[in-house]
Amino acid sequence: MTRSHPPRRSRRTTAIARAAVAAVLAVASLATAQTAMAAPAPDNPGAHGAPGMQGISAQAPLTAAQKSTLLQVAKDTWAFFEKDTDPVTHLPLDNLGPGTTRGAYTSAANIGVYLEAVVSAGDLGIIPRPRERALISSTLDTVATLKRSHGFLFQWYDTGNGHTILNPGAADCSTETTPKQDNCSFLSAVDNGWYASGLLVARQALPELRKQIDALIQPMDFSIFYDDRAQTACNTNPAIAGNQPTGQMYGGYYADQGPAGYHNGAIYSDPRIAMYIGMGLHQMPGDVWWRTWRTLPPKQCPTDPDFSWQGQWPVGGDWQKYTDPQSGKAFNVWEGHYTYPGTSLTFLPTWGGGMFEAMLANEIVPETTWGQNGFGLADVRTAQVQEKYATETLGYPVWGMSPSSTADDTGGYGVYGAAGQKFPAGQALAQCPGCANESTVTPHASFTALGALPQDAFANIQKLRTLYPGSYTPDGGFYDAVNPATGAIGHRRLVLDQSMIMMALDNALRDGAIRRHFADDPASWAAKTYLGMETMTLK
Repeated sequence: MTRSHPPRRSRRTTAIARAAVAAVLAVASLATAQTAMAAPAPDNPGAHGAPGMQGISAQAPLTAAQKSTLLQVAKDTWAFFEKDTDPVTHLPLDNLGPGTTRGAYTSAANIGVYLEAVVSAGDLGIIPRPRERALISSTLDTVATLKRSHGFLFQWYDTGNGHTILNPGAADCSTETTPKQDNCSFLSAVDNGWYASGLLVARQALPELRKQIDALIQPMDFSIFYDDRAQTACNTNPAIAGNQPTGQMYGGYYADQGPAGYHNGAIYSDPRIAMYIGMGLHQMPGDVWWRTWRTLPPKQCPTDPDFSWQGQWPVGGDWQKYTDPQSGKAFNVWEGHYTYPGTSLTFLPTWGGGMFEAMLANEIVPETTWGQNGFGLADVRTAQVQEKYATETLGYPVWGMSPSSTADDTGGYGVYGAAGQKFPAGQALAQCPGCANESTVTPHASFTALGALPQDAFANIQKLRTLYPGSYTPDGGFYDAVNPATGAIGHRRLVLDQSMIMMALDNALRDGAIRRHFADDPASWAAKTYLGMETMTLK
């Protein structure tokens, strides 16, 4: 059973990006209580800094007993994956539930994170290495036969036959005889970034599969997602129709037609995974890193868009000069931040306040190790803000808001986040505070915080199980969504969210294992280089 509207995260990410750009176009003519404690100073992580790829943290590490509990959660979560793949194509299904419902469709992002979940299960000893290798190889055998363009996967595939489809439950794309700018021709930059990340992790974890994986990576061309039109000393280029932010990454590309008409302009969101890999494969210049905005910037030129409509204004921060290590070009970067109302806690906002938008990249790219003055510190602050807002302002007993299934059995999907809607205008926690709902907590958010706030995240995971016992079963782990006010539960599990949990547990229990796999790959050089260069204005 499938649905006409895609109830899954990566497609929603695209929708969020499009909504963000639509707002910009309209306005600016442009395409616990522990949380009050600030993170340790980046250059002195203190006693809580872990070796390897765990990175900076604001709290003491997990104990042996806590790790034992989490290992059992990983084993229970893996039971979901035993049921989630198609028995013929070996492609991961988008979702299972409620009841016997099976979301028999998949995407580039689903495939990428599924590969990382399998590697995590192997790392944790849940499955033996021959099984790990067989699962990944059989999936990639099918992936090699799927319709692709520029080495990338299209938006949706039927898991039963591998055909591209317009939307879940919609027509096979073979019925579309005239190319259109729709999902039958759309290559998502962010989804294919996650797909590529899964391939990089898998080829390091299983070097015996390198030949098979290299054959899928070799034709990839991330340059199609980069806007290489002329840049100016302004935030945008007024000489181009729509006053476009050149040097940024397009949200996607329509095969045989050209780039999508919007950009991934906010770097602190999950599309940055595609930037890390595009630069790492030498297919995007460093310009994409410096030209993409940390917070929506103040004007540099009279023709620049007016971003005073964003969640906080004026935005704290300052302009900083960086020299790109590859081209030698100088870039003026607005290192902006938001401040939690009534405190001195500074943080980097996401578009809608969603946690995975901020934190997911750190499960693969060791931001909290390589970017301790920048994005790694921002990751710690995101977890602190999420907990503080949910527990102190909203009065919830649990925290962690991120796009997820709805907390009911309709099989719907919602954009949830700690947006700061309870605060006065101009003091919000998200760039677009009206773009998210604050009613639902999703378990995967807590797992992505295990590195930043180990003790509070673990306590929150335990609270979810204790206060909402129906949210967890041994044959799949956590369900996807809980309404903390009513106790309602969405009895559905998404492969994307369950994969986040598996990756986070592999990192938490095995000293950043998934991050180490990524760091071992030659393509990781760019992430390490650029993360290490940046110093944000977070205090």
